[in-house]
Amino acid sequence: MAACMLSFSILLSGCADGNSQEQSHSHITKTATGDIRETTKSIEHLPSFLSAFEEEMAVLYQQAAEHRELLENIPCYCGCGQSAGHKNSYDCFVYETKQDGSVVWDDHATKCGVCLEIAAESIAAYDQGKSIKDIRHMIDEKYKEGYAEPTPTKPL
Repeated sequence: MAACMLSFSILLSGCADGNSQEQSHSHITKTATGDIRETTKSIEHLPSFLSAFEEEMAVLYQQAAEHRELLENIPCYCGCGQSAGHKNSYDCFVYETKQDGSVVWDDHATKCGVCLEIAAESIAAYDQGKSIKDIRHMIDEKYKEGYAEPTPTKPL
């Protein structure tokens, strides 16, 4: 939990550096909306586009990937449902996990404080023992006013 909250606070500061990390990637594409999608051989191999950010960004991406069930049940309120076709908060980080275990990462969340905030808050609440249903309610209540329409996340 402390790592998640640390990640959250540092990510929102908007810091970035030029540190590079050795990454294993096989394919990089760019979507019509400008998001980068990068395929790596597994969840343990983060995308190279994260090397442009502080380590905390990579930590949150790893946590998001590890909390798939949670984030697939949490809507995003940044407008990505309409602009990028996202269905839930997980889609802001991971586009697809293929049958062979390879992961197609999405860099959308690296450019969006709302995406980062929702994921970090959700993961922290989950790590504190809150249910997915309670977290969904918490996020829906917090972001229902002053934010874009939520993604069309399946009802709980």
